[in-house]
Amino acid sequence: MRDGYEQRWDFREIGRLPAPGDNVAIATRRLEAGTRVSYEGSEFEIPHTVLEGHRFAVERIGEGEDLLSWGLPFGRALREIRPGDYACNEKILRVLRERFGVPSGRGEDEDPEGTSDQGRVRRGPREMELDLPDTPNFRDAELESYVLDEESFRPAEQVTLYDEPRTFMGYRRGGDRGVGTRNYVVLLGLTSRLTGFVRALEWEMNGVSDAYENVDGIVCVAHTEGGEERTPNNLDLLLRTLSGFMVNPNVGAVLVLDQGGEGAVTNEMLRSYALEHGYPLEHVPHEFVSLGGSFRADLERAKSVVGGWLEEVNAVRRTEEPLSELKIGLQCGGSDAFSGVSANPLVGWVTREVVRNGGIANLAETDELIGAERYVLKKVKDVETAQSFLRTVERFKERVGWHGHTAEDNPSGGNNLRGLYNISIKSIGAARKKDPEVRVDHVIEYAQRMREGGGFYFMDSPGNDLESVAGQVASGANMIFFTTGNGSITNFPFVPTIKVVTTTGRYELLSKDMDVNAGAYLDGKPMDDLGREMFERTLTAASGEKTVGERAGHAQVSIWRDWKQTSGENLERIQNAPEPGGEPLPVREHAPDVEFSFEALKGERGLVSDQVGLVMPTSLCSGQIARRIANRLNEQGATQDKVTRFVALPHTEGCGVSAGSAESIYSRTVLGHLANPAVRFGLLLEHGCEKTHNDYFRNSLEEAGLDPTRFGWASVQLDGGIESVVAKVEDWFAETLENAEDLEHEAAGPGSLRLALHASGPVSDEAALTLAEVTLGVVGSGGTVVVPERSAVLSSPAYLEAVLGDHPVENTLAYGQAAARPGLHVMEAPTDHWIETATGLGATGVEVMLAHVAGRPLQSHRMIPLVQISSDPHTLQEHSEDLDVLLEGDPGTWTDEVIRTLAAVASREYTPKLFGAGNTDFQFTRGLLGVSM
Repeated sequence: MRDGYEQRWDFREIGRLPAPGDNVAIATRRLEAGTRVSYEGSEFEIPHTVLEGHRFAVERIGEGEDLLSWGLPFGRALREIRPGDYACNEKILRVLRERFGVPSGRGEDEDPEGTSDQGRVRRGPREMELDLPDTPNFRDAELESYVLDEESFRPAEQVTLYDEPRTFMGYRRGGDRGVGTRNYVVLLGLTSRLTGFVRALEWEMNGVSDAYENVDGIVCVAHTEGGEERTPNNLDLLLRTLSGFMVNPNVGAVLVLDQGGEGAVTNEMLRSYALEHGYPLEHVPHEFVSLGGSFRADLERAKSVVGGWLEEVNAVRRTEEPLSELKIGLQCGGSDAFSGVSANPLVGWVTREVVRNGGIANLAETDELIGAERYVLKKVKDVETAQSFLRTVERFKERVGWHGHTAEDNPSGGNNLRGLYNISIKSIGAARKKDPEVRVDHVIEYAQRMREGGGFYFMDSPGNDLESVAGQVASGANMIFFTTGNGSITNFPFVPTIKVVTTTGRYELLSKDMDVNAGAYLDGKPMDDLGREMFERTLTAASGEKTVGERAGHAQVSIWRDWKQTSGENLERIQNAPEPGGEPLPVREHAPDVEFSFEALKGERGLVSDQVGLVMPTSLCSGQIARRIANRLNEQGATQDKVTRFVALPHTEGCGVSAGSAESIYSRTVLGHLANPAVRFGLLLEHGCEKTHNDYFRNSLEEAGLDPTRFGWASVQLDGGIESVVAKVEDWFAETLENAEDLEHEAAGPGSLRLALHASGPVSDEAALTLAEVTLGVVGSGGTVVVPERSAVLSSPAYLEAVLGDHPVENTLAYGQAAARPGLHVMEAPTDHWIETATGLGATGVEVMLAHVAGRPLQSHRMIPLVQISSDPHTLQEHSEDLDVLLEGDPGTWTDEVIRTLAAVASREYTPKLFGAGNTDFQFTRGLLGVSM
């Protein structure tokens, strides 16, 4: 307790009980140790700091008794808990110490005392000290399977429909597609192999639709799935999702692109699936196009197809439509303790009105209802629907169990920080998006179309917000309600999102990025009044008024990512697999005489080929903002000649995914990119509510021996939203570069090169020997070459004999592990997904990549240039315009040609063709045990 501190409050001023009979309350403001609280005629003291959103006891709870919120248990007391005691489990104490603890690399102006042995946690001048208990006082409630009592079960009635339903102005579609709230042209990449292409296509068509009054835009859908050679375990789910995207009522026309039959998923598979399952493709202008020529020629062909649709799409007009055509996906993200008190009940209120008008609501996020089954099943259509819901929950638990996880992996760092201690308490609040008067009518699979008429649907999905939203859009949702406590900025490209924030404080901080302030309810505004206002806003948004997110132009897509295990039989073997040792492989002596030099730059790690400014998002939700910032800085010419360019690495990880090995892979790979020698200045951009937030990475940098003060730090949420954080990051780079020394140039040889080497598809003996000579020339001069374990070059006897002789091939680096010593390394590659592999290679410290391709050229890493060469006759004939070196004629000249090109790239004199054209991507692997949560 803070010495001499005493402040008195009436409970109603500082706390809220979610439901009568609860024995713990939510603090509506920060309470310091020593605070006195008057409650129901008595008074008690708060002995430790209780942050806003965290819970404290309002009555005695005996050892072994349940802690209750909304009348449901979320924990069990480890010892007696007295009125006023801060309710805390082991995890929340660990999270708070991580978030507020002082890194050892702190600056001189920060608090030098750190964490005292009295449990006080400090973090520099911007936070007051926390006085925390030394040990937890409750453990989490057991996640026991809910058993339905069928004998006492009674079917529930749905809310009564209005005699005269309301209307909105929408786009009536043919067939059973329904009514759109928007009218977009969609550029749909069939798999992740098309990400670079569809993004480049969207970029080149930016503004083209402005001349068409009734066309809302031309947007791409790029995602992470289907990019491997093997058939994914989520194939049916993927095809169902893409089919649903195509016929969503907000789509005016759709162009679907694949790579001409390459890979495990093709246009023909999607077309067949959609027709076989009754998707009304005939009622949406569409075309399936396979890329076949050069990158530029394919872009021009695609642009021509889209341009030919615009008059037709523009001819569609809004008409007055019944509210029964409104289909709302219900989502929450960055939730806090007030989500179940203000925002979720508000959305439940509005949803009830939509259902009473004949419309549809879709609740998802299966793992975020574990522990709330009793509430969800209080009102259900029939026993079959109730059992279907419970089977869906058990199936989800089984799947994550195959990967060694439980639903407790779900709550993010932002959830924990803002008072959601565990999955039970998160679920209890999340379920409030279903109003208690509304019954559950239907249970559907992820992305399954809602074809059973109006009412309330539950859709299976992970708690990962973006993946869950994608499923709802594919099921037919034409609007999203998204509740958030921390202030999630998530939006979908062609379906509007109304964002509802839980507290007035967060709304004021993020007013330019939030639509509705549910905190007004906590401030005293009646829920009925707030509900009527949001209902009317819903109708205007459905009729075309842009939401805040649409005006900001921020959107992203992620489909439920593939899971690698289909049973638990391999779990122990995978978990106990040894880590590579990090020592390079011995190569043959007497390396070939490979002479070349390049104009290097002097970096902190010696001579390097590049010096970039990196914006590194710490999770999926800050990725597109990072991209926007890097693009703006490049457009402004903001390098000051102190860096060569600015780069962002948007991705889909850092939240909504299991912990364990997937988190370790992710963290290691992020750190590897921050420490890459080509990065001169790096800034970490957090969303603010993810698992892997800025404080997580401060600690991770220290543990890796890297100084956190070398990097910039910014937060979309805590720095006031998109506009504010963009300005902050731009200012940081401007100031940092202004104070930096000028770039220095110096000639360097092959010993200074850090090269990734790969072969995709069959590689001829002549080409393999060329790659071997490059390898030996670089390694023999003291440089570094890293080859991914699945590279075709490691299956070439010619390459292996020339480089290793009789020495066996073995992995020397884990995926994303930095190469501490020069030489030849082989990096683990859990999948054959090229961009996942390239992302891991980037973290090893390589600065240039070289790939021999047989087939369609590859997408490049977003930061590290990829030189593409080929000796394959078909590839030379079909893709010569996209290759950097054509291996033709005398093989004796090939090594020199490749070396000259590498030297030109390392000197920044030549930009590889597809890298320069923007055919780039960046995607972390989740390994073999990562799974969406």
